[in-house]
Amino acid sequence: MVAEPGGPDDQKPQSDEARSAFSQPAGVERSVPSADDDHPTSEFSLPSGLAPEPQGPAAGPGTGTASGSDTIGSAFAPPRTYDARNSPPAFTPAHGIPMIRLTKEAPWQDRMRTMLRMPVHDRPAPETVQRHDDAAGPAVPRVLDLTLRIGELLLAGGEGAEDVEAAMFAVTRSYGLDRCEPTVTFTLLSISHQPSLVEDPVTASRTVRRRGTDYTRLAAVFRLIDDITTEEGEISLEEAYRRLAEIRRNRHPYPGWVLTMAAGGLAGAASVLVGGGPLVFLIAALGAMLGDRLAWLCAGRGLPEFYQFVVAAMPPAAMGVALTLTHWSDVRPSAVITGGLFALLPGRALVAGVQDGLTGYYITASARLLEVMYFFIAIVAGVLLALYGGLQLGAELDPEARLISHDRPVVQILASMVLTLAFAILLQQERSTVLAVTLNGGVAWVIYGAMARTGGLSAVAATAAAAGLVGLFGQLFSRYRYTSSLPFITAAIGPLLPGSATYFGLLGVAQNELDRGLASLSTAVATALAIAIGVNLGSEISRLFMRVPGAVGGANRRAAKRTRGF
Repeated sequence: MVAEPGGPDDQKPQSDEARSAFSQPAGVERSVPSADDDHPTSEFSLPSGLAPEPQGPAAGPGTGTASGSDTIGSAFAPPRTYDARNSPPAFTPAHGIPMIRLTKEAPWQDRMRTMLRMPVHDRPAPETVQRHDDAAGPAVPRVLDLTLRIGELLLAGGEGAEDVEAAMFAVTRSYGLDRCEPTVTFTLLSISHQPSLVEDPVTASRTVRRRGTDYTRLAAVFRLIDDITTEEGEISLEEAYRRLAEIRRNRHPYPGWVLTMAAGGLAGAASVLVGGGPLVFLIAALGAMLGDRLAWLCAGRGLPEFYQFVVAAMPPAAMGVALTLTHWSDVRPSAVITGGLFALLPGRALVAGVQDGLTGYYITASARLLEVMYFFIAIVAGVLLALYGGLQLGAELDPEARLISHDRPVVQILASMVLTLAFAILLQQERSTVLAVTLNGGVAWVIYGAMARTGGLSAVAATAAAAGLVGLFGQLFSRYRYTSSLPFITAAIGPLLPGSATYFGLLGVAQNELDRGLASLSTAVATALAIAIGVNLGSEISRLFMRVPGAVGGANRRAAKRTRGF
């Protein structure tokens, strides 16, 4: 049966696909598509109704035009306000950033310190000095171990944290290891090496268990580093290990009895500086030698250094009390006790601690200064025990003795040089450096005497100026000999140590005169800080007059910028 046209079956759709779900419903006017619908504009094009900015005739390629085109300038094109002739400093110049060039004539300490203060991405590639197998490359674990052993000897010898890091950095770069980061704290050394950006880093560490003062060994380590960083000589890893073992096995240049005599000479010379005579010199020397032997005995029994300082401080103070009880009119007990304190004050640790703090190594500086505080407390305890005992026995110690003036410039200059010489022997310095440091100590006392005694300036300011001169001369001497500056600085600050202020501060505390005692102890602390800051400032000033490696054009080494209080 066939349906008739116009019947009810004609009103139904033929199938489900006869009409799309997205078709326009009946009764709605259909919009006519434009010719641009098939070519939509970019999402970076200007929106409708916004006219593009007119471009000047100097507009470069890719900066866009004033036409109605939807394409605009490239994202890598310079902005419209950019001028190639007067480019702002925020943009990298067309010729690139100048590469840092390190001068070969500068000592390795300055070269490595310069790179340590650079950002990592600005450091130049290492210039391998020592040869290695080109196929296998440098032996990374052995180079890192050698570096840590060298840093251990330097840190145990009293070298500053920045100088230890510079030495470790020099060794690794000389053997061809790039991307090395050494880290030094008070008792721990670590170094990390990353072979490439896609490989895991290699990290090694070493702990400093024992510390000892031997500047002869320190100078030998500096010579080894200088030979490793020099292109003229080839030092293999085996040769470096052999020389390092010889340095470790090397005996001290002075025997024990010479060190004891040097301690006595130091105390005797210090007593002359504060007004003592020949008899005071002998008594102070005897007390210091007795204290030194007792400290050696305690060290042999395994007692910590704190108790060694307590024991070493008691004999000089006891001799001063004994002289007071015997009523010797021609002997000044205060000079005897002050001389004994000069031989015990930790000037070396103080200078190293303040130097680490000024160069940004705050953890190491805090640990060093804490060590200085413990030593100072030990000296205070030893002297106070003797003073309290003397006061109980009826000793009348005169706190006004410090007001006596001593105008003996020639004798005091000679005494300061003897004190520096004895201090240099106690530090186990090389015999070739003893004369230079002795003269440096004499010059320091001349400057201090001229400013404080003749000029009438503050003793703290005069001490800081003299210590600055010591640091300046010490750096010049060390650069001339390509070695550490400590042997030329530490002993020379001996005459400037605040032994007299320390004694009279302790005497005021022992006599229950806390105001006067604390004021004198504050002067001693201020003097000690003036010494440390002056030495560091003199060292920094010396580098201003040297050719420091940097960018072509004389750029100085970089340092941390001030934080402006935040």
